[in-house]
Amino acid sequence: MIDMILDGIRRIADLGGPVVLLLVAISLLTLAVVLYKLWQFAASGVGRHAALREAVKAWDRGDRTAAREALNRSRSYLRPVIDMAMSGQTDPARLEAEAETRFARLEKGFRLLDSVAQLAPLLGLFGTVLGMISAFQSLQDAGSQVDPSILAGGIWVALLTTAVGLVVAMPTAVILSWFEARMESERVLAERAVHTILSPTGTGSEALQAEGAARHA
Repeated sequence: MIDMILDGIRRIADLGGPVVLLLVAISLLTLAVVLYKLWQFAASGVGRHAALREAVKAWDRGDRTAAREALNRSRSYLRPVIDMAMSGQTDPARLEAEAETRFARLEKGFRLLDSVAQLAPLLGLFGTVLGMISAFQSLQDAGSQVDPSILAGGIWVALLTTAVGLVVAMPTAVILSWFEARMESERVLAERAVHTILSPTGTGSEALQAEGAARHA
């Protein structure tokens, strides 16, 4: 098994040179990061906030008991933040900081993916330049006995690095955009939930207060 892997690495090195080997290693690292982020998003319940939304709606209409029951059913990573707001924490900056702390954990690795998306095409282009230099050196060494296949083969191998760089960069950019869009939706949800808890419409509580005042009168 190890011999097969080493043989594959040698073939890649012979075909595209060290730049292709580097791009393959970067692609494996990128794949590992993407799989980890997908697992982390699933484990944290990103996008799954049905019980949390139900709790916020109940709180907004003044039903504190239903809000607490719904919040206790929630498995969202934002549950502690909403629990703090319902428990009397009225400082929006503190609540937003708590939410941002959780967002930061989920966004770890985004910078790496962004770097890969930007640098992989440049690495591919660098490999192409090196390959072209090698091809023209071979052409020069051939002297008067120029064989067009020497130049064509060298250019083909050189352009391979650019193709590999693009193959690594494009899916990474798409996946990163998807991750960032999900986190933006999470931020909007958290902001709306916090503001709703701190400033509920209170239709239910206002009705109870009005009924109590009428009975007292």
